[in-house]
Amino acid sequence: MTAEKSIAKSVDVQIMGREFSVACTDEARQGLMDAVAYLDKKMRDIRDSGKIVGVERIAMMAALNLAHEVLNTKNGDIDIGDYKRRINAMHNQLDEAIAEQNQLL
Repeated sequence: MTAEKSIAKSVDVQIMGREFSVACTDEARQGLMDAVAYLDKKMRDIRDSGKIVGVERIAMMAALNLAHEVLNTKNGDIDIGDYKRRINAMHNQLDEAIAEQNQLL
């Protein structure tokens, strides 16, 4: 048997009702979907609090909250790779959201 190299494919995801395409391998797909669901929930919670307005600001607050969670986690049972995948997915989403905002301006 030969090992095949994983090929990244475009995966469409939705965060706060907005659709994004993200490159992802089949092996990383579940991790991506978990990260999308987690980020979507965090962003909706921030939006629903009514304190922050605007998708870009909500995304930035969610990213800061998640970074804070990672930096303050001291439990040895944490999967750092999972957090790295989540942060990378959020970074891609932020880049896309900012690009969309810049097109509107």
